[in-house]
Amino acid sequence: MRRKLAAGNWKMNGLGADLAELDRLCAAHPAPNCEMLICPPATLIHRAATLAEGTALRIGGQDCHAATSGAHTGDLSAEMLRDAGATHVITGHSERRADHGETDAIVRAKTEAAIAAGLTAILCLGESLAERESGRTLDVIRAQLSDSLPEDFSGETLVVAYEPVWAIGTGKVASLDQIAEVHVFLRSQLLERLGADGDLIRLLYGGSVKAANAAEIFAVPEVDGALVGGASLTAADFTPIVTALDRA
Repeated sequence: MRRKLAAGNWKMNGLGADLAELDRLCAAHPAPNCEMLICPPATLIHRAATLAEGTALRIGGQDCHAATSGAHTGDLSAEMLRDAGATHVITGHSERRADHGETDAIVRAKTEAAIAAGLTAILCLGESLAERESGRTLDVIRAQLSDSLPEDFSGETLVVAYEPVWAIGTGKVASLDQIAEVHVFLRSQLLERLGADGDLIRLLYGGSVKAANAAEIFAVPEVDGALVGGASLTAADFTPIVTALDRA
């Protein structure tokens, strides 16, 4: 049985005062049926992890470098994230791929580094609007998955998040049929590569998930949770999403 995951990505948002939202979130969900994760900016990881000790909340990073150490000014290794208290890290988010020119090869190296450091990697992939409109969605997803996956991974070390680029932060949401098509396809690709173990990898949907649409998205086949952006910044917005996943 795959344990469902509600993951929040704060992106470049959040100061120390905003950690009060985590207190509210933990109070609202002392023992959720799903796994609950927040990925704050790196400046807050240690404080967030300390605050979350003894609760159901886990804390993750938003990115890591592929190397364990070295002359990489401004970067953080997966080991550093774990040392700060992180249990997960996002790799390959579309904003990293677009804004920082991250290729599938770079994403794969980062994902391998995360797993080697003992973190659970949340590997992101998704198509652009042009790719969707030209009918190339599944081809893009197949290539990204194949080229970004590390050599060794399991359901304990890897989560795959489908985030159509055109639906991230835009208010647009893929139709339920579109979400189902990609998630079922991803499952088939994982089963083809791993055999029965491919059924252990959790698949998340991300792209303007909010309280109003969470329940219907979580009812889609092969959707094991969500990677949530803006709606994870406050407990008031994220709590209904966690509740919907608990009930799914």
